[in-house]
Amino acid sequence: MNPDFFGSDVVRALLNYVFYYPFLAAYVWMAGGIAHALVFERGRHRKVDPLPLLPERPLVSVIVPCFNEGERVQEVIEQLMRSHYPNYEIIAVNDGSSDDTGAILDALATRYGQLRVVHHATNQGKAVALNTAAVLANGEYILGVDGDALVDPDAIAWMLTHMLHSERVGAVTGNPRIRGRTTLLGRMQVGEFSSNIGLIKRTQQLAGRLFTVSGVLSMFRRNALLDVDFWSPDVMTEDIDISWKLQLKDWRVRYEPRALCWILMPETVRGLYRQRQRWATGGIQTLLRYTGQVLKPRNFMMWPVFLEYLASVVWAYAMFAVLILALVRRFLPPEWQYVGFWPEWHGMLLGITCMLQMGVSLWIDRHYDRDILRYLVWTIWYPLAFWMINMFTTVVALPATILRRKGKRARWTSPDRGVIANERSTASVRAIEHE
Repeated sequence: MNPDFFGSDVVRALLNYVFYYPFLAAYVWMAGGIAHALVFERGRHRKVDPLPLLPERPLVSVIVPCFNEGERVQEVIEQLMRSHYPNYEIIAVNDGSSDDTGAILDALATRYGQLRVVHHATNQGKAVALNTAAVLANGEYILGVDGDALVDPDAIAWMLTHMLHSERVGAVTGNPRIRGRTTLLGRMQVGEFSSNIGLIKRTQQLAGRLFTVSGVLSMFRRNALLDVDFWSPDVMTEDIDISWKLQLKDWRVRYEPRALCWILMPETVRGLYRQRQRWATGGIQTLLRYTGQVLKPRNFMMWPVFLEYLASVVWAYAMFAVLILALVRRFLPPEWQYVGFWPEWHGMLLGITCMLQMGVSLWIDRHYDRDILRYLVWTIWYPLAFWMINMFTTVVALPATILRRKGKRARWTSPDRGVIANERSTASVRAIEHE
């Protein structure tokens, strides 16, 4: 870069970091994703029947925590009953819902002998619901499924291949796909889940540690859960917390892209912001809670995950500072006044890199999600929408987490599930089954 381009050392450092962190990270994730696909996924796509790969078929306890899921829980349970894995039970927890979730679950329990229903009198939070069901579960392997997730019939078997391969595997996370694709935000999230989640998980798996399992679909070994005292009830994102607890106890966490599930995501800006605010708060909580343990030499395998997330938090504040400078640029000294909103060569290069990252991720995921490549065009808006939202939520989350009362129970509220119709979502899953 031209040294005259930046007016001061401080601003030079801010802008360099805002540019180079996502730029370099994108190429690391692309390299990791391609390497993972070539080594672990080439010729091993979901068209293969996983059942013959299992040396045994132990009982799997499927846990479905529900809060105000009356519009969706029936199709979730019915989809689970279509599983190709023959040996499983379902425990659904109605966590103090104010709608008809409890009545629907009770009616389903009379139809399906594999289903048990537990009712909480009041809303206790997802972590408590998971803990309640885990205590009642009969299986050595426990599969957590969100109350809006439609699980692929082969998902249980694919996740079990990792569990039965090594006794040190404590958790396996699946591959969530977006059901709601009728709005711009929904279509952009199709690309986001491939590029920012799929690629990162693939890269982290090569490095030996994952930042988080996906709370919407993850399998756990009972002994591993006992070792870490199950899920923490006072964190906003129980999936991030349990991932770090397990790995700090030297349990392995794996990512299985063939274990698919189809989920609903917010399709309004308000709903998306609230969701990402919760994610950011949970990530910051985990960072602050486990920093001391992570920095111990024996946990050096967690350092890349820790440093990468810490770098993303620093980036959010750096980006926020640059935006503030752009807003007040006319009041700044002359050497600082070049800071503006319009992207120049570095901004265009970053945008091209983002599109390349999206293209690579969608190309890898095309085996698991039909017609996913057509959503590449909608990712043009990704940096503007999601980078800005994630930046603001992180900036707000850090002080809010520091000021949050320790030990406060994390209870959930009804999220924005998008605008997709139940009939369409069910039809999409049935199409997947016969693909």
